[in-house]
Amino acid sequence: MSTLMIIELLIVLAALYVGSRYGSLALGAISGIGLAILVFGFGMKPGTPPTDVIYIIIAAVTCAGTLQASGGMDWMIQVAEKMLRKHPARITMLAPFTTFFLTVLVGTGHVVYTLMPIICDISLKEKIRPERPCAVASIASQVGITCSPIAAAVVAFVAISNANGFMVAIPQVLMVTIPACMCGLLCAALFSYHRGKDLDKDPLFQAKLKDPEQKKYIYDSDVTTLNKKISGKAKASVYIFLGSLLVIVLFAFCQMIHVTKGDESVTLAKAMGIPKMNIIIQIIMLVAAACNIMFCKAEPKKAVAGPVWQSGMVAVIAIYGIAWLADTFFSHYMEDMKVMLAELVSEYPWSIALVFFLVSVLINSQGAVVVAMLPLAYELGIAGPVLLGVLPSVYGYFFIPNYPSDIATVNFDRSGTTVIGKYLLNHSFMIPGLISVGVSTVVGYLLTSTVFSNYFAGFIH
Repeated sequence: MSTLMIIELLIVLAALYVGSRYGSLALGAISGIGLAILVFGFGMKPGTPPTDVIYIIIAAVTCAGTLQASGGMDWMIQVAEKMLRKHPARITMLAPFTTFFLTVLVGTGHVVYTLMPIICDISLKEKIRPERPCAVASIASQVGITCSPIAAAVVAFVAISNANGFMVAIPQVLMVTIPACMCGLLCAALFSYHRGKDLDKDPLFQAKLKDPEQKKYIYDSDVTTLNKKISGKAKASVYIFLGSLLVIVLFAFCQMIHVTKGDESVTLAKAMGIPKMNIIIQIIMLVAAACNIMFCKAEPKKAVAGPVWQSGMVAVIAIYGIAWLADTFFSHYMEDMKVMLAELVSEYPWSIALVFFLVSVLINSQGAVVVAMLPLAYELGIAGPVLLGVLPSVYGYFFIPNYPSDIATVNFDRSGTTVIGKYLLNHSFMIPGLISVGVSTVVGYLLTSTVFSNYFAGFIH
């Protein structure tokens, strides 16, 4: 590694670090400063912005935003709350899987903000330490990203893999990531079941109860969505949304089924002239958004003002800047990277998971990690099934607790048991996050290298 390469790498890392300190739009915008320095200061050829992934995020977020504006998301939260309140004693086990599946359906973890105060409320009423379900539920809301058919990370993985000869489809990605991530969450939830002191034995919590105002704040609040009236149009918007997901999955199956056309075997999608999945998702999501607007009273102004749409647009800017910066640097030094890492990845191909995780610590977007790092992994000669197996490792931004869902969870916990920690890294999300991602990655890798090894070998062209 030359001195010049080290200097330029430090510029990339500095842009990511400074962007993460400012948060939100700054991740993408400040990456633009790093890009400008590399291009104008060091004469690098600009890389290629990940336009396909950006278009998919815009379409999916527009659909999810209209779902929220129509009241459909309130109904989904309400259904989830009913289930949690029906089994309050099992809140530590049920909460993470509830937030996980909400993210799988909607494609963004930001949908959990309404549910998190409810999880805390149920915990306190059951005298369960809120840190136990809240921390792992926050982790689960982000773990679900690599298990959602409309999430940018999944779609980007499929698109980039197909371009590199691994002809995998969305259902095949999910048949690995969903069971792998559920195993990881189960282990994290089991760990959380008895973590920390019980509330009646926690001196810090008991000290708070001695203050009448604090005790009132902790126990007198009643957070619920069950008193919210859900209109028929709101429920219809959920059916439209779920129907659109079903259509996307059906189209994805057409990418998997092979038929004989002439003398060659081709996919059913190719035989029928069906467009690629990135186009399919964009069309279906836009149609669903239009239906929500026209038939379910989803006001466009309300949709774009909602947290789901706004957080999605922040993700667009982040991916735009970060991936463009990374592609510029890695494209310039691709041959050097191959020489430096060839022996390591050929001997231990799974080690790319550590790279994915470390990059994610700096980049608060799983989609951005996939777009920025997956092409490099393929260039290094790592097989597609291996990369699919370690896909859960692209979630590492819980490590430094500056992500909105983690910060919000700390604020929602009225007991004060869910904390950031005096030394920053000793926070409530660290161990559940490490357990979940670690187990998910190991299980995913084992699935693709043993159980499904022969199956996925047939998709390498």
